[in-house]
Amino acid sequence: MATISLSLLLLFFFSLLFASSPSSAGIVGVNYGRVANDLPSPSAVASLLESSGVSHVKLYDSDPAVLHALAGTGVSVTVALPNENLTAAALSPSFASLWVRQSVAAYLPSTRISAVAVGNEVFAVSNSTNNLTSSLVPAMLNILSALSDLGLDKTVKVSSPIALTALQASYPSSAGSFRPDIADSVMKPMLDLIRNTDSFLMVNAYPFFAYESNSDVISLDYALFRPNAGVVDAGTGLKYYSLLDAQLDAVFAAAGRLGFGDVKVSISETGWPSKGDEGETGAGVENAEAYNGNLVRRVLSGNAGTPMKPEADMDVYLFALFNENEKPGPTSERNYGLFYPNQEKVYEVDLALRGGGGGLKWQEARTSAAAGAGARGETWCVANAMAGKERLQRGLDYACGEGGADCGRIQPGKDCYDPATLEAHASFAFNSYYQKKGRLAGTCDFHGAAHVVTQSPKIGKCELPTRA
Repeated sequence: MATISLSLLLLFFFSLLFASSPSSAGIVGVNYGRVANDLPSPSAVASLLESSGVSHVKLYDSDPAVLHALAGTGVSVTVALPNENLTAAALSPSFASLWVRQSVAAYLPSTRISAVAVGNEVFAVSNSTNNLTSSLVPAMLNILSALSDLGLDKTVKVSSPIALTALQASYPSSAGSFRPDIADSVMKPMLDLIRNTDSFLMVNAYPFFAYESNSDVISLDYALFRPNAGVVDAGTGLKYYSLLDAQLDAVFAAAGRLGFGDVKVSISETGWPSKGDEGETGAGVENAEAYNGNLVRRVLSGNAGTPMKPEADMDVYLFALFNENEKPGPTSERNYGLFYPNQEKVYEVDLALRGGGGGLKWQEARTSAAAGAGARGETWCVANAMAGKERLQRGLDYACGEGGADCGRIQPGKDCYDPATLEAHASFAFNSYYQKKGRLAGTCDFHGAAHVVTQSPKIGKCELPTRA
């Protein structure tokens, strides 16, 4: 265990001071899908978004009732050109121009439209009888040109959400590559457009699908951002503690193979179902709450980079705002919502958080998350390995120094010294501090280096205490 120094303590407290700055964290938004017959009115949804502190919303169309309802709310909106309009937008600049005037310009500035999603998972739905793939980039170019004609191209970004099925290879992450049928013909010009307009690649990523199909080899903790042993990428030696990280880095690697390793990525959809069919392993309220809650806390911590891109912010749009009862497919498809149609929460992921510039405020997020976990019974505070060694060490030094944690048991020769790793010692110190403070909200954080768990952790032969 390292010794305390004044400079380290000052660094730790200054980093805490700036942790909630919007420039040091990504944003969290929601997808507002409407494949249902029992949803509240758009005006009621706008009120729900405001009262819940949701500052970014992604739509799947440009419905006038929704866009009018969002006027004056300050919510940043991504509108969508649906797949059924792709061919027309690709073949006809006048169609694209009319669509932009009617679906974007007509609502500005009252409704804060910040991006256009051109199509959705086009490569996944395109086939020989409905070949939308070849229309994608021409449609994007025509939409961009229409925005430019109106002087909106600098403030309204253009992108297109891709599913991970666009990848030919995704494991290990360093081997990530796009499918040969789209790599040079579609992805390369699309990434070129994105780079030249300072936009971002939209990626729909669902660790649930990978876990559900491979639960015999993928750890649930690895999928839910919980403490785990990690997975090493044999190609780079990088260690992954999150399946979502591994998926994102596969996309970064694929873009890098085409010469676009600097592309920015936004997670346009991700989530976890709160209910599923009998064979849908992992679907359930507890896991959905863990996935979305841990993801939100991580994004807003300002420490949301991946092993391959450690400095990258992570903008995330959770799927979805509501359970949607008319979606086809297995039960899980109808149970991704954060809210029931009656506007009650499906589970506790507190979105009543506002931050400058539209992000959610990390300080309040960690407070409510800890409070929610504490209300359910015994809780412990453990190290977040994804925070990195420097942040773990700063937190450990503070907990054992000024924080007054009982760190005697992790000294050489004592019962909790082994395993003699930074993560193990930090977990013991963080938990000691947390229990000493009566498990008060906000006392398990250490600038994103720790988080609350509700199952008793064991470090070597040492069980972490549940009281000071």
